[in-house]
Amino acid sequence: MLKSLKLLAVFVAIAAAAPALAQQTQAWEIDVAHSEVSFRIRHLVSQVRGSFRDFSGRVETNEANPTASKVSFTIQASSIDTGNADRDKHLRSADFFDVEKYPTITFVSSKIQPRGDNRFDVTGTLTMHGVAREITLPVEFTGTVKDPWGNTKAGFETSTTLNRKDYGIVWNRALDTGGFVLGDDVQVSISLQVKAVAGT
Repeated sequence: MLKSLKLLAVFVAIAAAAPALAQQTQAWEIDVAHSEVSFRIRHLVSQVRGSFRDFSGRVETNEANPTASKVSFTIQASSIDTGNADRDKHLRSADFFDVEKYPTITFVSSKIQPRGDNRFDVTGTLTMHGVAREITLPVEFTGTVKDPWGNTKAGFETSTTLNRKDYGIVWNRALDTGGFVLGDDVQVSISLQVKAVAGT
């Protein structure tokens, strides 16, 4: 009888602790100085490359239950930079991102599915140019490390291809020889270094 009571007490203790353990998360903030949001798109017969300089976000990881992790990410559309001032001005205009009307590009996760070998499918809503669509990003967790100042850092990377027309960004110009000035597919790469938030 005493043995049964002890066993029952152990089960009760485990059951009581399980919700707390499942809810334990670590929050991370993006280290913008060591992160990058870049893209490339076909222009005539070459590739134009660019990036967004102003972005922020938050990652919440749950090591015991990765599916409970979360990601939110915001890009300031006006921070687009292709290394050409006239082209960047055009990209900010109503022909493309229309940054006065749609100042931000956002992604908010809704589901995270582990795929093994530090890889995850992160599904969520990408909102750009006033259009919200569900996408799944293949994300690689590149590890954690302590920096020389005692901060815990972690890394995440993803690459995907988006069709700009899916988001209402349709400007183009036909060529006399056939075809168009711009391609429709945009290859996007995101490399994030994040810093652990104390007290989470």
